[in-house]
Amino acid sequence: MLQIKVNDEFNFEVDNKGNGLFINGENVAADIKQSSTTAWHIINNLQSYNVEVISFNSSGKTAEIKVNNTVYSVTAKDQYDILLDKLGLSNLNAAKVSEIKAPMPGMVLKVFVTEGMEIKKGDNLFVLEAMKMENIIKSPGDVIVKTVKIKPGDKVEKGQILMMF
Repeated sequence: MLQIKVNDEFNFEVDNKGNGLFINGENVAADIKQSSTTAWHIINNLQSYNVEVISFNSSGKTAEIKVNNTVYSVTAKDQYDILLDKLGLSNLNAAKVSEIKAPMPGMVLKVFVTEGMEIKKGDNLFVLEAMKMENIIKSPGDVIVKTVKIKPGDKVEKGQILMMF
């Protein structure tokens, strides 16, 4: 059994039992034909769907899927993920980030965040110029900025603490 979430909005329970495919408890009798390694043609209830997997992350159990030229973001949880959620253990593997250190010596060109801001993983934090190259430093996790110890024009050394979360 899988719990599928589409666009962080729609939830489905999918079960591929020995006697068929069930979505939210209903038996789905669709005609599914694979047309390439990443594409399928599906006919269900007299409607035709062209489905293509655009990207797939097996470790994160996420995918981007295009259905009839509309792209959907999909996440899945199997029975083990569901059990870990119920036990409150699902976030144990998440990295706990408490600070950002300068990865190299350089000069701060721009700071995109302020104290108290809520930042998501991958959001830009600041631009660090090193060896005549501009490096955008991104957040390694979902955090709230507690302290910003830099401003544009500051020179920093490798390993220097620049932000605290």
